[in-house]
Amino acid sequence: MKRHLVIATAAAAALVAGGTVTAVAVSINDGAGSARSGAQISAHPAAQNSGAQGAGTEGGRSSIRMQDHDANGREDIREASAAKVTAPDAAAAALKAVPGTVAGLDLDTDRPGLVWDADVLGKDGKWHEITLDAGTARVLNQHIEHEDDDSRQLPADLKAAKTDASAAARTAAASYGTVTSVELDDDHRAKAVWEVETVTKDGKEHKLLVDPQSGKLSVAAAHGADDDGADD
Repeated sequence: MKRHLVIATAAAAALVAGGTVTAVAVSINDGAGSARSGAQISAHPAAQNSGAQGAGTEGGRSSIRMQDHDANGREDIREASAAKVTAPDAAAAALKAVPGTVAGLDLDTDRPGLVWDADVLGKDGKWHEITLDAGTARVLNQHIEHEDDDSRQLPADLKAAKTDASAAARTAAASYGTVTSVELDDDHRAKAVWEVETVTKDGKEHKLLVDPQSGKLSVAAAHGADDDGADD
């Protein structure tokens, strides 16, 4: 998921002239996303508003530099420890860039750096991929995706869900550590369900299921381990 921001025409003109532009950036304070104005930029845009959704943008790097390969196969644990932005915070920042509904979030390393990749079904009816800095929640990249056959049912499932991605992440994190992935899955089950992956402080990874209607949490098999048990 890659995107970067589009600056308004006046801002772009100021940059060409060698000036600076005051931008609005998303910052994280005590686990909650907040807007902060007054940041001066001279080369790269820091955030994007919903008015520029139509154009794909690309460019920035994460403030958390991290290689995307771990020889020990413990990428999720390393990423969860380094991330400063939680899954609900990432969802909120993505929706500020593109109003709509979050269908998926994934903590990942990219180019190199730690980012949140977000899938958003916009109010415009289009699918948007948004990449966010996992240290600041700043929008780094953004573009519109083409819908495929497998995603045609998903908009209906999202609209019907009473529990959104943020709520599913908070439910899982309450008992199972740091959330590294949230996705509404309708491919492998009779009905759609939120799949949430987490990592606890002891390094154990968990895969959890959250019912989009009731919000009920159940535990699926952890990575490389036997099934943890039944419904919580």
